[in-house]
Amino acid sequence: MNPNRPPQENTFDLDGATMAANSAIVRTGPYAEDWALIRYVGHPIGEVITLRANGMIIGRSADNDICLAEAEVSRRHSKLELLEEEGQGTVVFLQDLGSTNGTYVNGRRLEPEATATPLRNGDVVRVGSHAFKLKRLDDMERHYHQEVMTQTTVDPLTGVGNRATVLGHLEKHFELARRYKRPLSVILADLDHFKSVNDTWGHATGDLALQTFGMILMGRLRGSDQVGRIGGEEFLVVLPETNGNEAVSVAENLRNALRTEPVSRPDGTPFYVKCSLGVAHIQEEDANGGSLLARADVALYRAKNLGRDRVEFDSPS
Repeated sequence: MNPNRPPQENTFDLDGATMAANSAIVRTGPYAEDWALIRYVGHPIGEVITLRANGMIIGRSADNDICLAEAEVSRRHSKLELLEEEGQGTVVFLQDLGSTNGTYVNGRRLEPEATATPLRNGDVVRVGSHAFKLKRLDDMERHYHQEVMTQTTVDPLTGVGNRATVLGHLEKHFELARRYKRPLSVILADLDHFKSVNDTWGHATGDLALQTFGMILMGRLRGSDQVGRIGGEEFLVVLPETNGNEAVSVAENLRNALRTEPVSRPDGTPFYVKCSLGVAHIQEEDANGGSLLARADVALYRAKNLGRDRVEFDSPS
């Protein structure tokens, strides 16, 4: 990873507030096993957020426990706490922290900075455009909700996001970058001569090559970066808060990592897969995320034509 790139939880100051580059960061730590928020509106739908025993802050700053990167959410918007109540066990309390646009429970706005409000199982909490249902989950229910989210957002072969998920992230980050004039880059990667891998050693070996690249992508990108498989052997990486030169460095890192990672043939002997990558950085003339993606595709096509196993950057003319 390029040491000059912004760290995983990158933020930027905006009129005294802080916007986060990533769409949702949920920190880990000590937690209460039975209470969770399930995301019903927003991305990713179906996400299960386990509530921590020491409380959680919701807001748009990346240093919050639940980060919702949108302008309608205040930097520190609201706070969830778990408290022991006699005769009731653990009770969830929610407090608005003086947010601009309010925190809502079952459609009713909480008084800003008032005493925390106790919540009940099944209550719907809305912050900005996101809505969560509070649920007390047993292990079976928790597993069910996590499986549903995985099936709707993750590519089952490689473990990275699926096409709809990563394209949704692209559009969301594009709007944030354009609105606040922040850097945003994308990488479009395609495995070289992939058809010959399938034809020569079979689809199981081809699947193993795809899984290997998926593992590399997940292991070498920041938590705020988004990656998904958008075609047979084609992958899209969305890099918030990353300029063109930094994105080229990331692409080179991925290319070199793949070409040195052995993949096993059916007889157990290793071979190596290579890839071509096209990089593009957001420009004033880009109308939407699709425009940015199209320029990365042009760069990828150029990398293929120039001999493959290389990175090309769609620099502005």
